[in-house]
Amino acid sequence: MATAEGNLSVAAVARLLGLAPSTLRTWDRRYGLGASGHEAGSHRRYSPSDVAKLMTMRRLIATGVAPCEAAEIAISHKGLLKIEEINYEHESRDELVKALYKAACNFDKAFIEGEIYKDLAQYGVDSTWSQVISPLLFLVGKHWEETGEGIDIEHLLTEVLIQILRDCVKEVKQPLNSRPVLLAAVGAELHSLALHALAAALAERRIETYFLGSRTPLDAISAVMRRSAPPAVFLWAQLQENALPEFFRELPVVRPAPRIVLGGPGWDRKECSDVAIVEDITQACLEIERAVGL
Repeated sequence: MATAEGNLSVAAVARLLGLAPSTLRTWDRRYGLGASGHEAGSHRRYSPSDVAKLMTMRRLIATGVAPCEAAEIAISHKGLLKIEEINYEHESRDELVKALYKAACNFDKAFIEGEIYKDLAQYGVDSTWSQVISPLLFLVGKHWEETGEGIDIEHLLTEVLIQILRDCVKEVKQPLNSRPVLLAAVGAELHSLALHALAAALAERRIETYFLGSRTPLDAISAVMRRSAPPAVFLWAQLQENALPEFFRELPVVRPAPRIVLGGPGWDRKECSDVAIVEDITQACLEIERAVGL
């Protein structure tokens, strides 16, 4: 929020520039790009001049300038920036994906966070996942398949994305469902990023979840079902060896009976004809919305 003098809080500047608040704090600590009017014991307030410097920093990094060099240029920036002038956009989301891939290869965590947060704020989780994150992951995976290199990039990117998606979930205020939906990646399944995306998309719809995460055994799923009687159970399997029919056929009987929804390429559609199978995050949300009565 802004003060009477027009200065902005950390959260307000983060929203305007599409950056994580933690990135602003890092730039302040590392490069001296902070709130010029900040006093010990008080909240940071950014002036228009401060915002202009931060915007310059962000634009330079996006064009490939090293953060240290970008900070030197930004600090020397003397102009002001009106809120209505803040309009940093890539020509297309395909261009955004390419920029994010370049940032991932350069281990540019701040740029990835900023662009993903901004896209989420503008388009929502479903669209960001399908139009930006999934294509980005495809590029990283393709590079690894073709060269055998880049596993470090994949791991770094995955952790950054998980933190962003978890930040989207947090605590769902006034959830529309009285009993949380259960989400789990079954068996020895380690690939759970899509599950994080689903949790974030449901939180955006004010649907609360119990997130069991990767490598969830049948016993754990069954125990949570008995205790919480979820309206829906979503089971994710990326790999075929983890997509065993027992994970939905041997679940305990609870009342009211939950809707069982399966997601991921691992499931055999013929073996799973008696439960709902979804192809993407939007379909998964629709099935779960029906289960909670929306």
